[in-house]
Amino acid sequence: MSSESETPEQKTASAVANHAESLVMQTADSNGCPPFKELKKAAVTVRRHIIKMIAEAESGHPGGSLSAVEIVSSLYFKLLRHRPLDPAWPDRDRFILSKGHAAPLLYAVLAESGYLPVEELATLRRFGSRLQGHTDSTRVPGVECSSGSLGQGLSFGIGIALAGRLNRQDYRVFVLLGGGECDEGQVWEAAMAAAHYKLDNLVGIIDHNELQIDGPNREIMNIEPLADKWRAFGWEVQEIDGHDFAQILDAFETAGNTKGRPSMIIARTVKGKGVSFMENRVEFHGKAPTRDQAAQALEELDREAKCLN
Repeated sequence: MSSESETPEQKTASAVANHAESLVMQTADSNGCPPFKELKKAAVTVRRHIIKMIAEAESGHPGGSLSAVEIVSSLYFKLLRHRPLDPAWPDRDRFILSKGHAAPLLYAVLAESGYLPVEELATLRRFGSRLQGHTDSTRVPGVECSSGSLGQGLSFGIGIALAGRLNRQDYRVFVLLGGGECDEGQVWEAAMAAAHYKLDNLVGIIDHNELQIDGPNREIMNIEPLADKWRAFGWEVQEIDGHDFAQILDAFETAGNTKGRPSMIIARTVKGKGVSFMENRVEFHGKAPTRDQAAQALEELDREAKCLN
C-alpha cells in the first residue's frame, strides 16, 4: 500500500512499526549471539521512559517498574514471538504482567516494540488516557491481561496455557510476578494447579526485589525459602541475577527445554534499579519523583547511555 492511500491510523501504525524495527535491529547481531550491549542500551531507554512518564503524571510506581526492566526487555526485544502490527495474532507468545502496578514498564516496552506511539507515554494516568495506572487489555494493544488486585496473573496464565494445549498451539506463556505478590494465597493455588496439569508451556518469573509497599518482604510476610517452596509444588526452578542479560537469556532457554512441568525463574533484583537515590528505597514503591529528582535520574541514565556508546 502506498503512503498516499494509507489511512491516518495506518500511517501511525507504520511510523510506530518503523521505530520498533530500528530498536529490534539494534538488539540483533549477525552471529545470533546475545547482544548484551545493545540490550543494555534498550534498557536505559526504557528506564528513561519510566522516569519521564511517572514524573509527568506525578503518580505511579517507579521502584518495581525499574527493577524488572532487564527481564521484560529480554522478552520483548529478544525472545517473544509477537507481531506489534497484529496484536491478536493467534500464534503469538503471551506475556502477563501480574504485578500490574508496574504498568509504566510494560507501556514503555510496548511503545519501543511498536504497539503504540512513544509520544503517548506522556499521557500516563491522565483522564481519558488508555494508559491507566493498571493495565487494561480492552484498550491497549499488546496488553494480554487487565490488572488491579495482585495475585491473579498466574491463574490467568494457566488458563491461556491450557487453551494452547487444547488448541494444539505451540505458543508459550510468560507471567511476571512480584516477590511481595507471593504473599497472596491465589498464587499458591495456581502453583499447585500448573504443576498438576504439567504445563511446560508456562514460565513464571518473580521480580524478587525483596521490598513491598509496607517494607521488606521478610518483615511483612516472610516467603523464604522461596525456591524450595516452588520446587515442593512441582516446578522446575532457577535462581538468577535479574539484571544480568546472560543469566536471564540462559534461564529462558533452560525453561524452554524443560518438559513435563512448569518453570519458575526467581530473579534477584534491586528495587529502583538504575537510579541511585531510588535503589533499595521502599518509599519509591509508589512515589513519583519530583521534577528535580526526575532531572537527576535522567542525568544518571544519560551518563550510563554514554558509557555504552
